[in-house]
Order: sequence, then C-alpha cells, then structure tokens
Amino acid sequence: MSAIESSLARLMEMPGITGAALVDAVTGLTYCVVGDVLEVGDGVETAELTAVISGQLDRVGGESELESVIVTSARRYHVVQTVRRAGDPVLLVAALDRDRTNLALAMRRLTEHAEGVLA
Repeated sequence: MSAIESSLARLMEMPGITGAALVDAVTGLTYCVVGDVLEVGDGVETAELTAVISGQLDRVGGESELESVIVTSARRYHVVQTVRRAGDPVLLVAALDRDRTNLALAMRRLTEHAEGVLA
C-alpha cells in the first residue's frame, strides 16, 4: 500500500465518510481512491469545477484563496479541499453520508488531514 493510499485509508475511519480521493487540481488525474469510487466522482470534473470557482474568486479580488468547496444534497456532502504544495495544488475529495456526518467536525478533520496527506 502506498503512502498516499494509507493516508486516505485513515480517512475512512471518520464517521460518515464513504469515499475519498486525491486529484491533481490542474489535470484532474486521480492519484488514489479509497472507498466508494462512484460517490467520490470523476477527478476531471472535480478539477474543472474548482477551476471555475477559483476563477470567479480571482475576478472579485480573491486571488488563490480557494480553500474548499462543499456541495450538499439531500443524502450526501461532497467536499473538495485544496492541498497546497510546491507546484500545482492537489485536491482532497471526500464523499460523506449526510445522516452520519457532523459537517463542521468533518471539515476540521479534512483540513487537518489535507495538511499531511503528502507528507
């Protein structure tokens, strides 16, 4: 098991998480997925979505300020957390079951995990 896969596997211990992935923010290349691949979504689409949102932030003066994106539905949370690193950033993507997740606690844990996912 690779270090990235081990790191993502630790996220699966978090209450309510159904899947996680590490995605290149520029190309959408998915480096690793754990859990339910279908719930995590497509890496290219995720990268495109974050690029659109980041572009909108840039237009209003929030250059390079995108930290995370949260999409909610009746049953799921889909969270995309930016992981800063030298070179292009990567995205930590997590799918969460809404009935089993405290979103505030999940965001805190994902933010902490994002800081060390590439360590």
